[in-house]
Amino acid sequence: MFRTILFKITLGIYFTLWSPFLLIGLISKKLSRKLVFADAAGVLLLARWITGIKYEVHYPITEENGIPSLPDGNKRIDGKCIVAAKHMSILEIAIISKVMPNTFFILKRELLWIPIYGWAFWRCGMLGVNRARGKTNMKKLADDVESRVLDGHTLVIFPEGTRAKPGQKIPLKRGLLLLAHTLKLPILPVGTDAGLYWPKRGRMTPGTAHVWFEPLLPCNASLDEISDAINRHSA
Repeated sequence: MFRTILFKITLGIYFTLWSPFLLIGLISKKLSRKLVFADAAGVLLLARWITGIKYEVHYPITEENGIPSLPDGNKRIDGKCIVAAKHMSILEIAIISKVMPNTFFILKRELLWIPIYGWAFWRCGMLGVNRARGKTNMKKLADDVESRVLDGHTLVIFPEGTRAKPGQKIPLKRGLLLLAHTLKLPILPVGTDAGLYWPKRGRMTPGTAHVWFEPLLPCNASLDEISDAINRHSA
């Protein structure tokens, strides 16, 4: 428990010290993106140094020679798809940001109101949605997503809508399907067991967290098919 407390204190100091750089980054979208994603990479280093949490990323096996596809050589994660990821902690967000630096996320609108960090998220292209209204303006959201995809970025969405505990299988929200159908984008499921090591609450545990990129699914895949893929290897 001592390492967990030490990590959280150190993380708070780290975010505070990084804030001035994010403020400077607001002058440019490109610079802001670099600083936000560098910030995420720093979180992974701190997690490793202080709590002993490492990570390993697994990619789908190609049909040729069984060689795993690397991010920069795999057309399935080049920005022309929607990444539908299991959400268990901050850890998998940082990992996905590290291996796919061209991504943008759909967030709760309130997160964009956080001083400095929220402004940086907005500046680097993150999208906020208003959950309080019950229904999101899908037409506007689809237009916003499309413009970013055309700029070469990849949408990452957490279709369960909340962080899951290990062993918890949460029904997926239909918004993922609406976006995929509207924009004709295939779906890249991503699973993780990060919650075993960095839970929403409680003690962090040393070990190797895993993120699995599953084979690409068509834009007309069902929620059950997507859910099965996301949870195939997840904790």
